[in-house]
Amino acid sequence: MKEVVTGAQMKELDEHTIERIGIPSLVLMERAALKVVEEMKKHLKDKNAEKILVVCGSGNNGGDGLAVARLLRLEGYCACFYLTGTEEKMTDQARQQLLIARNCETQEVHNLNFTEYTTIVDAIFGVGLTRPVEGRYGQVISEMNAASAFKVAVDIPSGVNSDTGFEMGIAFRADLTVTFAFRKRGLCFYPGRMYGGEIIIADIGIYQDPLNKSFTHYLEKQDLSLLPDRIPYGNKGTFGKVLLVAGSPGMCGAAFLSAQAALKSSAGMVKIQTVEENRIPLQTLLPEAMVCCDFDEASNENILNWCDVLVIGPGLGVSGQSRERAQWFLKAAAKSGKPVILDADGLNLLSVHREWKEYVGKNVIVTPHIGEMSRLCGKSIGEIQKDLIKTASDYARETQCVCVLKDACTVTAGFDGEVFLNLSGNEGMATAGSGDVLSGVLSGILCMYLSAGKDVTLAEKAALGVYIHGLAGDAAADHLGSRGMTARDINEFLPEILKSRG
Repeated sequence: MKEVVTGAQMKELDEHTIERIGIPSLVLMERAALKVVEEMKKHLKDKNAEKILVVCGSGNNGGDGLAVARLLRLEGYCACFYLTGTEEKMTDQARQQLLIARNCETQEVHNLNFTEYTTIVDAIFGVGLTRPVEGRYGQVISEMNAASAFKVAVDIPSGVNSDTGFEMGIAFRADLTVTFAFRKRGLCFYPGRMYGGEIIIADIGIYQDPLNKSFTHYLEKQDLSLLPDRIPYGNKGTFGKVLLVAGSPGMCGAAFLSAQAALKSSAGMVKIQTVEENRIPLQTLLPEAMVCCDFDEASNENILNWCDVLVIGPGLGVSGQSRERAQWFLKAAAKSGKPVILDADGLNLLSVHREWKEYVGKNVIVTPHIGEMSRLCGKSIGEIQKDLIKTASDYARETQCVCVLKDACTVTAGFDGEVFLNLSGNEGMATAGSGDVLSGVLSGILCMYLSAGKDVTLAEKAALGVYIHGLAGDAAADHLGSRGMTARDINEFLPEILKSRG
């Protein structure tokens, strides 16, 4: 798994490398420029066909850009630069790079005409931007965006907030972004992630301070190796038993999707506690699952003792009967310590019955989308969207649970400060039932670890489930397209993703 940093953290890491480690800023600048050029050359055409313009600001991001222009020119490309700011306002390092560029006879442009260029490089603002882009800078970026050239951003597209991904007035829209050392949060969240185009993380010799580690990460495909091996001599009981408290009259689909996802995510057995109206549809749709329609103390105790993991909420409804079912199993699970995934109507009931918070603790994963999160924590949707990480982390700390806050970039926050940002998935997953599939996937992942010796936290398990869910969605979109795929299609590709692990 890889670390993600804020703009402030990146500045601290820069300073640590320069002041504590002793690597000069200009050396880092040269390394950064070399990496940008290296990645650009993978996309550039014949040298004789290329005309490249690097648009530079007066800060160190502009210094990186000046070095890029000079290196491209020395490699034989027709490359020039344009200064958007004044020399008087340049940082010392940018001014030094300007001198070097001029000494190497790198051409400087004074009159902009973006239609002349095949490639445009944005090096105006870096991660330190704190105010909206306006005036002359805004006009330049607008003209850059309108050009038909291939577009490259140095470290982060100018105008993208490095922490939130929000567009600050106007932002450059890149085809390729070469970011340095670590992925920035603003390149995980939308629209910054979209404006970044293809995002490459380049090692330039800046490393994490061992005394000041980040708790924010994202997963990559090699992290699927964290999943434990399936025991060759195991049986269906060995591989975990999932109990779904799900479904209400006319709402058996959510229970089906969640139960199917659990089975396709490695659970050995699944039982659905639901209403009698759902028995025949569920047994027809999913004969591999067991169905229980009794709701009394003896039956409840029996199926609770039987299961290893509970999922409470998919299609449950918020009627009086649904409330009783959810409360009984949530309370009993809290007493027994069995892991719970609380989803959908389970969350809606929790938001109404605030006293149920006493049943939510270190054995629980909550999986709200932003609307459900708003009801849970009392914040407006707009307030939550401004800082998804803080919202999820605050709720996780308050309740001592793991909070999976679902969005285009889902945030998984642990009760001890861990945060994972999910980069798998696509817009086709914004479809009815996708969340129900996720709750089933999470239950299957928890089942995998029941007899495993791996030291993996509940937040890491949840993040793995979110990531696998997204990978299955990506596979579905690759095969079917994002416009017409359904939640059931996500389920169909789960075995393919798990087969390809590590």
